[in-house]
Amino acid sequence: MNIILFGATGMVGQGVLRECLLDPNVQVVKTLGRTATGVQHPKLREIVHTNLWDFSSIEPELSGFDACFFCLGVASAGMKEAAYEHVTYGIAMAAAESLSRLNSQMTFVYVSGAGTDSSEQRKIMWARVKGKTENALLRLPFRAAYMFRPGAIEPLHGAQSRTTVYRLLYTATKPLLPILRWAFPNSILTTEQIARAMLAVAQNGAPKRILEIKDIRALALAHDETDP
Repeated sequence: MNIILFGATGMVGQGVLRECLLDPNVQVVKTLGRTATGVQHPKLREIVHTNLWDFSSIEPELSGFDACFFCLGVASAGMKEAAYEHVTYGIAMAAAESLSRLNSQMTFVYVSGAGTDSSEQRKIMWARVKGKTENALLRLPFRAAYMFRPGAIEPLHGAQSRTTVYRLLYTATKPLLPILRWAFPNSILTTEQIARAMLAVAQNGAPKRILEIKDIRALALAHDETDP
């Protein structure tokens, strides 16, 4: 597979990039973001592009992909709805509209969040915006599109959040997360599980388009069982 990855410098994206580079079924991974990842690997190609709302100038570099893993996002804390929507909905749709036109057989995987509001009507701002984004992505003419809704995430293999508060929180709770994940397997996922579930749906699809924590966990397990 040839994969394009958005958000590779974020916590989830770091985990996804690692698993893509390790997977023998992945031939090329191309990252797209405002900054380079700093990773060196024979499979890796990178595009540094500052205007994430307009990809017209780099469209020749956006074709020939089997899957897109969209891990780019921002925390909603302290943001007005218009600003949060501009980033969350605006960037995802700009990317997806270009990719769906250039890659008709692409599988698009979007990292959303547990509690996302598909009705777009509830009071929680981020949930409405995420729901609007999911709904719009599902209407695009991809071969398939899947919305991943993780909750709490345990970073593995050195993955770190770029948000200072989250980074401190993960550092403080690091000893507890493996225990909590064992006790509540359908509440906490690792970056590795999310990445492997993405690879699973890119290769084999999934029975439904909106995937909650337990679904992601099951897909990751299935991928592990079939991984050579």
